[in-house]
Amino acid sequence: MKKNWLLLILILVIMSFHCGKKETVLPPEVASSDEALFKLGEQYQKKDPEKARLYFRQVIDSFPKSFYAQQAKLAIADTYFKKGDEGSMILASSEYREFIQLFPYSPRAAYAQYQIGMTYYKKVLKPGRDQTKTRQALAEFKNVITNYPLSEEAKLAQEKIEDCEERLAEHISDIGRFYYRRNAFQAAVNRLTEIITTFPNYSKMDEVYFYLADSYFEWKKVDQSIPYFTKLITDFPKSKYAEKAQKKMEEINKNKED
Repeated sequence: MKKNWLLLILILVIMSFHCGKKETVLPPEVASSDEALFKLGEQYQKKDPEKARLYFRQVIDSFPKSFYAQQAKLAIADTYFKKGDEGSMILASSEYREFIQLFPYSPRAAYAQYQIGMTYYKKVLKPGRDQTKTRQALAEFKNVITNYPLSEEAKLAQEKIEDCEERLAEHISDIGRFYYRRNAFQAAVNRLTEIITTFPNYSKMDEVYFYLADSYFEWKKVDQSIPYFTKLITDFPKSKYAEKAQKKMEEINKNKED
């Protein structure tokens, strides 16, 4: 008798579960319209992104060549991007790349390429930490300018490029000064020279010139230090490092006279 009651309870639980799980049946006029399906997906974008993606994918599967298929593909990518976590950014980047592959001549291709850059940019770390994401973002933003030079996204990408380059230069400068403080002057020179050749617009170039010049000076390569001390004094006369460079040059000239 007890087993029968347990079996009856189990059946009721299963029935209640299936009754509560109602499947959404779309009206024919919605299911047969790319625009209607897309707008239905838009309604769920904020409150239920997963459900929104189902409708967007239905647009793509049922109407692959329609205008709304393009919009749906981007909308799927955007829902992942807005979520913001590492896994979602990877999925967003993949969706944006697929959009460009599927619709290379779309007016929104520039946006998709810019957003690929943003999936990395949103995860960049401060100078001093791993800069892999910064380098990846920089490469993708450069692709915007190369492939879509006249787009509005190209202007936005240029701003991001400048920021990424500043971050990378700051990172390399930190490493260079780290070696300098530990008297590893050759390593310091290698790092600081990289900034001059790769990131000439770095905002703290006066600092770079000083530590590069002084690394040569302390490394007993005085002749190679002179051009950098001179450039620092000439190009950045108001810099706090210019006074230090001037004193170094006076010391060098005095030693030559002796």
